[in-house]
Amino acid sequence: MSNSPTVYVLIGLPAAGKSTWVSQQDWASTCAYISTDHYVDRFAARMGQTYNQVFETVMPRAIRLMMRAVRRAQARGQDIIWDQTNLTRASRVKKFRILPEYRAVAVVFAAPEPEEHARRLASRPGKRIPDAVLADMIQSYEPPDEGEGFEEIWYAQ
Repeated sequence: MSNSPTVYVLIGLPAAGKSTWVSQQDWASTCAYISTDHYVDRFAARMGQTYNQVFETVMPRAIRLMMRAVRRAQARGQDIIWDQTNLTRASRVKKFRILPEYRAVAVVFAAPEPEEHARRLASRPGKRIPDAVLADMIQSYEPPDEGEGFEEIWYAQ
């Protein structure tokens, strides 16, 4: 077992249960939680608008704040939970390049059944993903493997 810090790379479609899963893990409270959605949601609330209304305007700032949080956690040697879709190998490789000293664990979330997925997506007011964008996400998904840099691959229930 290594003494290196760990990055838990969450992999799954929007509304697959990634953030909910994190909230149910007692051990996660000691990790740095990294998510652009976290910042976009905060900006939207402050501005009295919805996620969709502020998304394009605040996303560049959300990315900068997210990366600042990554660097802080990295400097402290803190474990990280990276909560984004991370659907492609290329998107995951970027995390490995940023955190080369980290041990990487993939946490994979299966796509919910279509009816359940539609219900979950609809339960997020002001946060609508166009059908074409969602279809592109589904088509772009590449399952993670240890060859890309993961030491472990977990499948969330």
